Amino acid sequence: MDRPGFGFPCTNRIRSSAEYGILRNKGRKRHTRNFILYLYVRENGGPARLGLTVSRKVGRAVTRNRVKRLVREFFRLNQACFGDGVDISIIAKPGAAKLDFREVCDELFFLTRQKMVDKSS
Repeated sequence: MDRPGFGFPCTNRIRSSAEYGILRNKGRKRHTRNFILYLYVRENGGPARLGLTVSRKVGRAVTRNRVKRLVREFFRLNQACFGDGVDISIIAKPGAAKLDFREVCDELFFLTRQKMVDKSS
């Protein structure tokens, strides 16, 4: 049974290495102790999209998948705050494996709040 609003459809994902390259070359970079965030506003609009990078330095497969689930849930819950045409790439650092959901949300909210302040000025 598919519940609307609770998934992470392909239209909300950054999938190709070319898109990641644009984000890294043209996007703004922010970081905290456990995450690096690249942000780029596309000209063509469309829904906000998320790309995740969680390397083996973060931990074994179970740990990496947990970090990805937590970050996706943060994105899903706060997607309306980003606006249309925004691409976000989040890179998890090794310390991200030790965070619970509240701590992940606190760090990522701090990074995205910086983005919103920069966008308004």
